[in-house]
Amino acid sequence: MNFNQLDFAVYCIGLLASKLNMNQTDIYDRLKNSGILGGYIVKGYDALHTFSSDYIADDLIDYMKEKGVLA
Repeated sequence: MNFNQLDFAVYCIGLLASKLNMNQTDIYDRLKNSGILGGYIVKGYDALHTFSSDYIADDLIDYMKEKGVLA
């Protein structure tokens, strides 16, 4: 993971925590344990970071629901 990917991952965690009104640590744990953090956010950085904040948040929330990370 390079600095840009790490910076983007931290941004996504903060974005989701704010949008979902949840603790950042809880969001991090859910993303890490589900494989979304490394397998989707970090690996998809090149494409994902070009989208708007709203798109990123909605996309990640949908994916978290699909993976059973969110109800």
